[in-house]
Amino acid sequence: MRDIFSDVLKVKDTLRSTVNLTFDGRVIKAYHGANARERFDNEVRVLRYLEKRGCNFVPRLLEADAEELSIITSSCGSRVDHIDDQRVKELFAEVEQYGVRHDDPDPRNITYRQTDGRFCLIDFELATILPEDAPKPAQ
Repeated sequence: MRDIFSDVLKVKDTLRSTVNLTFDGRVIKAYHGANARERFDNEVRVLRYLEKRGCNFVPRLLEADAEELSIITSSCGSRVDHIDDQRVKELFAEVEQYGVRHDDPDPRNITYRQTDGRFCLIDFELATILPEDAPKPAQ
């Protein structure tokens, strides 16, 4: 994956990860810091699980590099600057309908996809796949 890093826009650089956006619309996330391996493994597992469940408002995992601890996903739009608390709660409850608790329900993990006018969720490295018999939140 290293060969595509030269033509990117850095959108996040923290102690836990670096996120770059390629000019063709892919997102490259590299994990570092404490528990990087576990966070990488978890996000890959959760994104694959959500794709199998047909969840269409999260990134699609395009590539995962276990040696580099990095993933490439589809873009889910642009960051949201303003969103009300009720809508935030609804979005994070909605992903639970697909069997995943996000576990970092912060507006910084919400994007807006202009192509279909859809709010989306990103950053599943701390998420939990719920047991099959877990009660689903009310809609």
